[in-house]
Amino acid sequence: QVQLVESGGGLVQPGGSLRLSCAASGSIFRRYVMGWHRQAPGKQRELVAAIIRGGITNYGDSVKGRFTISRDSAKNTVYLQMNSLKPEDTAVYYCSAGSTGWEYWGQGTQVTVSS
Repeated sequence: QVQLVESGGGLVQPGGSLRLSCAASGSIFRRYVMGWHRQAPGKQRELVAAIIRGGITNYGDSVKGRFTISRDSAKNTVYLQMNSLKPEDTAVYYCSAGSTGWEYWGQGTQVTVSS
């Protein structure tokens, strides 16, 4: 069973930065794609970023050039560096993992971008 625990959310002003962390149980990077999703009130959950076993990354159009996903295999941790944050980035951010689909989810961490 894979467990994912997010941290690093909070309140930040527009234009600011935050780094989210996702601590995973076990050595899962060789078996699973890792990703970050987000869900804003009244909206569907959307993929923000993903990183596959070879280290290739993929981003949603709304965050390209501002967000960066990375991983530290020694720490079993995935990160999401978020820069130039906008109010529309406000959402609950979820860490996820899967092979044929997104099978595992963290509990989510709130990110609020507001002045």
